[in-house]
Amino acid sequence: DYLGRQEALRAEKERLEVYRGKETVDAEGRRFGLYANIGSPAEAAAAAEAGAEGIGLFRTEFLFMDRTSLPSEVEQYEAYLAVSRAMAGKEVIIRTLDVGGDKAIDYLGMEKEENPFLGHRAIRYCLDRPDLYKVQLRALLRAGAEGRNIKIMLPLVTSLEEVRTARGLLEKCKAELESEGLPYDKDMALGVMVETPAAALIADLLAQECDFFSIGTNDLTQYTMAVDRGNAKVEKLYTTFHPAVLRSIRSVIAAGRAAGIPVGMCGEAAADPRLIPLLLSWGLSEFSVSASAVLATRAQIHRWRAEEARQVAQEAMGLSTAAGVEGYLSSAVKG
Repeated sequence: DYLGRQEALRAEKERLEVYRGKETVDAEGRRFGLYANIGSPAEAAAAAEAGAEGIGLFRTEFLFMDRTSLPSEVEQYEAYLAVSRAMAGKEVIIRTLDVGGDKAIDYLGMEKEENPFLGHRAIRYCLDRPDLYKVQLRALLRAGAEGRNIKIMLPLVTSLEEVRTARGLLEKCKAELESEGLPYDKDMALGVMVETPAAALIADLLAQECDFFSIGTNDLTQYTMAVDRGNAKVEKLYTTFHPAVLRSIRSVIAAGRAAGIPVGMCGEAAADPRLIPLLLSWGLSEFSVSASAVLATRAQIHRWRAEEARQVAQEAMGLSTAAGVEGYLSSAVKG
């Protein structure tokens, strides 16, 4: 049985090779960005080799883990610069420190919380530690000076105030670097990872003060469904196919398009072939997936015509249950 599966996987990989080095377009030639999610500079080279057209999510918390002290500005600068160079001028979206929840780092002095996923984490922690946060922001600005291809993304945003405070810190860092005579990217884009119901509901407001959106479906699904995805007793309720989650995704994309900013997706849903026609129909600009899923995702996008995707999306959004949506999309997706 396993030998049979192994052979099927080998044949599938061989079939997908035709998409290596090709542009990511649908059946009518509409262009989309196809990026990769990474957790270290070393993974950037693998992503480029896999055919990624950029980095849609660099999880910087991994630079802070498995050590006993904070990475210095120089260490971070070198890591971000390495990713920028590995992608040879292609877009690199770097998420600022997303610590807390299931990512505890002892030396940061984070207190134990009863509900860490709803606690002092991600952007909340960073804005309360401007001394720590400015080190990362300075490193990002400096790393962007060479290739001008780095963008900064803020995690777990729930309000405009958080975006404005982060932008204020970014401007202070620019002023410091200017006075020190250090090169930096003066026009570095600042966007948010839309992964909370609050951010989804005020996406139209956020879009007025952000340069881009990236939808994080893993947490957006968890928070929208009020489900701990690590709890086996309720994990069956954790599904991106729920109409509430899909409506949120659709409205975020619409808000971004109305404001004229690109909207990407870096959650696991971006690589799900059953959801691709919906995302295409709604106008998602960029898909960011694991390096191993790049070619398969490009192949799926290539198969859809705009009208076909629109019809599938319309039918799916007319259904009232997650099971109904998932069942319909499983039968409608192209093999």
